[in-house]
Amino acid sequence: MEMVIDNQLLDLVSEKAKGSSRLRMNYNFHQSLEDKCHRFLNAVEPGTDVPIHRHPTKDESFVLLRGRVKVTTHNDDGSIKECIVLNPTEGIYGVDIPKGVWHKVESLETGSVFFECKEGPFVPHEEDGILELPQR
Repeated sequence: MEMVIDNQLLDLVSEKAKGSSRLRMNYNFHQSLEDKCHRFLNAVEPGTDVPIHRHPTKDESFVLLRGRVKVTTHNDDGSIKECIVLNPTEGIYGVDIPKGVWHKVESLETGSVFFECKEGPFVPHEEDGILELPQR
């Protein structure tokens, strides 16, 4: 066994997220951004700003290991299509988001960590990958 995902590892990644200006931190299990499969822990703290985004060519799966995280999917105008609060203590563990679907993740509890998996290689969001909403 090369790596055990336990409370010690989750605590380490959560502490790094708390100290990050973005209030989130990844812990990658894949070796390179060029790898065909990206597997990682994503620690998110309340207040982190994950914009509404989509991956035009990649499905994405989240499995929450601890904490509470709200996941919303959106229409092209930014309105919410669906909303679910992931909470493993209530038996709601994760979501699978198909390619091309606008979505957003929001941490509702400090110490929230999910396991994420999606196809590689890493590609910065294309011009149409972040949903630009009109200023109000």
